[in-house]
Amino acid sequence: MTGQLRKAVRLRHRRTAVDLSHPARSPLGSAVVNCAVYIGGIRQEDDCPAEEAIKHVRKAGDGFVWIGLHEPTVEEFAGIATLFGLHPLAVEDAVHAHQRPKLESYNDTLFTVFKTVCYVDHDKLTATSEVVGTGEIMVFTGHDFVVTVRHGGHGSLGPLREQLESAPELLAKGPAAVLHAIADHTVDDYLAVVDSVQSDIDDVETEVFASDSGPADAGRIYQLKRELLEFRRAVIPLDRPLRELSTRPYPVVDQELRTYFRDVADHLARVAEQIIALDDLINSILQAHLAQVTVAQNEDMRRISAWVAIVAVPTMVCGIYGMNFDHMPELRWTYGYPLILTVIAVACFTIHRGFRRNGWL
Repeated sequence: MTGQLRKAVRLRHRRTAVDLSHPARSPLGSAVVNCAVYIGGIRQEDDCPAEEAIKHVRKAGDGFVWIGLHEPTVEEFAGIATLFGLHPLAVEDAVHAHQRPKLESYNDTLFTVFKTVCYVDHDKLTATSEVVGTGEIMVFTGHDFVVTVRHGGHGSLGPLREQLESAPELLAKGPAAVLHAIADHTVDDYLAVVDSVQSDIDDVETEVFASDSGPADAGRIYQLKRELLEFRRAVIPLDRPLRELSTRPYPVVDQELRTYFRDVADHLARVAEQIIALDDLINSILQAHLAQVTVAQNEDMRRISAWVAIVAVPTMVCGIYGMNFDHMPELRWTYGYPLILTVIAVACFTIHRGFRRNGWL
């Protein structure tokens, strides 16, 4: 069984990035996307109401129910919460969302929150471009049920459900196998997003250090940093829940599955390291950009100062000879005017040549 489970996990790692069109609403209920019974890892029948599904499982004494919901209201979730005895605090978090990644245990039920992340495609990065989109998946895991609550327009679990159904030996491990699959799927999406964000950062870095391009837009750099901060808030807090799932003996988590949670935690650690490295890189790019702006301003000031020094020569000479005194040297001399112009031209040329030689002009 261990070898089959490892093979199933490897198959899921080779999955292609597909996003099938799974409806956000279904005839099962205004917020219920899917409700299915799994016995021995095999889906038993078509979608049915939650009450019938759990009765079927408990009558058989084996298997579990997997119910998926999308942004349910309090009224829509109340019946399911009562049916499975979900804790009111966890139910409130699941309905209202905007939670940080966490793991909480309520008697024999685990409540886990995952932040889903997607990369928002854009033709050109601007100071207002959205780079990272986030959503949430809440998972209630019991001995014979899994209830998933999804918030946001991305992160559909439909493709994941189909992939799991193609690996019944993995689903046979029970509800914790679904929890592991969701955690693994979420972290895999993190890996894809961090690579795409790194491409954007590389583009900005190239622009900042390109000698033939104009000054980079600081707003783009700040926007990338803001989006990376949002990404970081989704990733970093998830480390503790995954570590607990891989080490603590929760009744609903099989000991063998704890090994696979540890593998997911290692992947998450890799993502976290990449995010921290990218954040440091963005800080360095921003500092380099500010240094370039300062250097450019200093060069402009040197040019202005050089031209002021050149213009000061004729200004000074003309100022002296414009004082209208009667007794001034060369005032009545025939060659006085061309001589003064020659002196001014030679002095300006000498000063200009000196500034050009020193790189000020």
